[in-house]
Amino acid sequence: MLRTNQTFLNYFQELYQKGSHQGDIAIQSFDKGEQLLVQNQKSSKVMLIKEGITKCYFEEENGKEYIVEFLGSGEIIGEVELIKSINCLCSIEAITEVSVYAVSIPYFKDLIQNDIALNNLLLDVFADRIINTSSRASYQQLYTTEHTLLQLLKMQVKQGIQISKEDMAAYLGITVRSLNRILKDLE
Repeated sequence: MLRTNQTFLNYFQELYQKGSHQGDIAIQSFDKGEQLLVQNQKSSKVMLIKEGITKCYFEEENGKEYIVEFLGSGEIIGEVELIKSINCLCSIEAITEVSVYAVSIPYFKDLIQNDIALNNLLLDVFADRIINTSSRASYQQLYTTEHTLLQLLKMQVKQGIQISKEDMAAYLGITVRSLNRILKDLE
């Protein structure tokens, strides 16, 4: 539901504090509702979420959103697009105030070429994404939407955030009307 990665966050904090990056890593802030990456547009930076929560989503041709995941501290974004030299696969939007380590493309490419620690972290992230995608697919097959909604509501309380009904429905892959029916039944 909410992905975080403390190990990756620690790596970037150390990298930033060393100061040897000479402006290639900057802390950037985003307000709630602001987009960090936009689907089908070119990204100018790779970012690692320092603080806050974002939603990662696809917008379908019919204009509907499908939320893939909620991302928190330590989650890296824009790296796949850089590695594959493609436009952003999805959009990332701040659902709370967010701060990121924004890394220039040339510097990140240099890190990929020369820093085995970064490469190991990236391999771990990619493996986790495959596992999480498989787990979520099987979870959706094995459990009811009501069960998944309850987990989402618990995550909201735990994180102290408010997720809109539109975003909850987009995460669950249902309409807001269906979500309202389920919420009413759960009361």
